[in-house]
Amino acid sequence: MSWIMILTLASIVFFNRYVFLEPNVPLKIPEIINKALKYSAPCLLTAICGPIILMDHGVVRAFPLNPYFLGAIFSVIISLFVRNIVTAVLLSLAVFYLINHFVQ
Repeated sequence: MSWIMILTLASIVFFNRYVFLEPNVPLKIPEIINKALKYSAPCLLTAICGPIILMDHGVVRAFPLNPYFLGAIFSVIISLFVRNIVTAVLLSLAVFYLINHFVQ
């Protein structure tokens, strides 16, 4: 039964992507929706990362000693100065490791 659900969701995702990526499909998106879609990735990333950064098993983490929050702040600062994604990710992981190692 679960493989039916997996195949159904995979087909829904595939056809949703296909409609937007195939140039031969005559689909016109209004300009306001096209502009709004540019913000969907940061919104989704925030929705995924927010609970990880702020919560620990349903309890709000203490802010002064929260290595996840400090790591997120340093990741934003690093990404502002470093324009290479791989370098920013590696530096952010190194900073998070150091913060996590020394705070806890």
